[in-house]
Amino acid sequence: MVAIGAQAPTRSIQAGETIYSPRDRAETMYIVKRGRVRLYRVADDGRTVTTGLMGPGAIFGEMELLGLHMGGTWAEALDESALHLMSHDDVRGLLLSDPMVATRIAEQLGARLTQLEQRLVDMACKSVAERTAKTLSTLITPTGSSGQDIRLTHEQLARLTGTTRERTTKALGELADCGLVRLRRGQVVVIDPPGLVAYADGGHRSPAGVV
Repeated sequence: MVAIGAQAPTRSIQAGETIYSPRDRAETMYIVKRGRVRLYRVADDGRTVTTGLMGPGAIFGEMELLGLHMGGTWAEALDESALHLMSHDDVRGLLLSDPMVATRIAEQLGARLTQLEQRLVDMACKSVAERTAKTLSTLITPTGSSGQDIRLTHEQLARLTGTTRERTTKALGELADCGLVRLRRGQVVVIDPPGLVAYADGGHRSPAGVV
């Protein structure tokens, strides 16, 4: 990352800003240095379907050299972010000259495919509460301390989960009743990260006082 930062331009992105749209034609690979980026597609009826959530170190963009394509996918910053931008020549000269970095790119592309397949399975098999727990668990350090703060509105979280704001609000209520999260205006505080991960995987916990 230090080597890339010294040679590739860095772009600062504000929360909610569009990074890439299907109208873009330039061949560019993006590397997330800081923050989180949401990849999504827009259905004919206007609904958005999240296809990926990119954190630090993740790559995305349009780069024929690597078989990296966006197609009809959009990219937006979930929060204030910083990205390295690399052209075709940058990728060929800096990355492909190092076999270890080339291997890392291949691993990233494989991870993207696995993530997309898992999202499809979750959409088909998991409840909205489980999907909400899964989304929240990807935005925190699952084995970290309690009290981790996620600054997202219910509408933003709904778009990440692939459901409506109303159903997301109900799902968050279920997670709060189970003692996994605490709800505040414009944010969700995760108070039991391991429990949230377990819930997302189907290990449900009854609300306090309920058998």
